Amino acid sequence: MHGIVFWKTGQGCVWTEGEAAPVFKPRAVSYLVTWQDGRCSSEFLASLPQPESHLSVATGFGCATIFWLLKNSPDFLKSYDAAGTIQDYVVAMLCGLPRPLMSDQNAASWGYFNTQGQSWNLEILRVSGFPVHMLPNIAEPGSVAGRTSHSWFEIPKGTQVGVAMGDLQASVYSCMGQRTDAVLNISTSVQLAASMPSGFQPVQIPDPAAPVAYFPYFDRTYLGVAASLNGGNVLATFVHMLVQWMADLGLEVEESTVYSRMIQAAAQQRDTCLNITPTVLGERHLPDQLASVTRISSSDLSLGHVTRALCRGIVQNLHSMLPVQQLKEWGVERVMGSGSALSRNEVLKQEVQRAFPLPMSFGQDVDAAVGAALVMLQRSLHQKES
Repeated sequence: MHGIVFWKTGQGCVWTEGEAAPVFKPRAVSYLVTWQDGRCSSEFLASLPQPESHLSVATGFGCATIFWLLKNSPDFLKSYDAAGTIQDYVVAMLCGLPRPLMSDQNAASWGYFNTQGQSWNLEILRVSGFPVHMLPNIAEPGSVAGRTSHSWFEIPKGTQVGVAMGDLQASVYSCMGQRTDAVLNISTSVQLAASMPSGFQPVQIPDPAAPVAYFPYFDRTYLGVAASLNGGNVLATFVHMLVQWMADLGLEVEESTVYSRMIQAAAQQRDTCLNITPTVLGERHLPDQLASVTRISSSDLSLGHVTRALCRGIVQNLHSMLPVQQLKEWGVERVMGSGSALSRNEVLKQEVQRAFPLPMSFGQDVDAAVGAALVMLQRSLHQKES
C-alpha cells in the first residue's frame, strides 16, 4: 500500500493467449519499489515540503519515492506517465483504464493526501516541481473501478472489478468481529489496529514523531494503527546470526532447528531481567533508533533468557507505541491475535497476554483477499437491498 510502480498508459501490458486462458504481460512498466525501500534518509525527508495532511511522509511512501527520483534520477521518470501501487496497476491492466485509479486508503499511505478533502496536495506538489500528472484519480474503497476487458482464467470478460483497497484495512476487516475488537498481527513486521470512535477526525498537522497513525478505513471512519517495523524479522535476524556463528565454529545447523529449539528454551524460562530493545530496523517515528541490550548479568545469558527477552522486547516495543490504556480509552474490549510469527511462537503469545491484559483470541485468519471480497460482497448486497 506504500510502494510504487510506474507505467506508460496504453502500453502498460500486452494481452496474449496463454495455455489455459488469456494473460497480460507487463510491457512499459518499472520495477516495484516496496515499502521497505530505504533510500529516503531523514535529511532528505526533512527537505521536502510540509504536506497538508494529518499523516507525515516516510521512506517507502509513493510520493517520497517520486521526490527522490525527481532529484536523483529525473530521466527515469520521463519514461512513464502514470504511477500507483502494484494493486492499482493490476486493476488498471485488467480493466484497460486510461488513467490509474486509487482508493483513499492507499492514497493516504503515499503521503501528500488530505483524507478530509479526499484530494492530493496538488498546489504544494506543483510548486515543488512534482509530476502531478502521474498521480491516480481517487475512488472510495468498495466502489467499482471498471470491468475486465478480457476473459482472465475463470473470470469472464465484463466482470466488475473493485478499486484496490489498503492491505492493512482489508486484513483488519477480514477478522474484526465487532468495532470493540483490536487486531494484532505479528508476521514479518507488527501491526496493532483499532477502529476509532464514530466521528473521530485526526488533527490535520503531521507529526513524524507520533507512534500511532490514523488511516482511512471504510465509510469515512479511521483506524488507529501502531505499525512497528520490527517483528518476526527480528527473530529471523537472531536465528540467522546464531546459524552464522555456528558455521564460523564449523557446525552446520538448519535455521528451522535453531528456531524451534530457542522457542522451547524460552518457554521453559518464564522470566528474565535481561532487557532487549529489538529495533534493529528503527521505527518510522524513530528512524535512527537501533537495537540495544541492557541489564546484562552472567546469570541471564542462556538461550532461554535471551530468547525470552527478545520476544518480550518485540511486544514491549509495540506497547510503548500503543499502550493498553489507550486501547481501553478507545473502547477496545478484546484483542484478535494473528500472523505467522505469533501463531508458531508460544512465547510471543505469553508476552502479548502479559503486556495487553485483555480478553485474547489467537489464531484468527487475517487475509487481505478475504477482507476485500467481504467488502465488495457486502456493498453489492447493500445496493441490491436499497
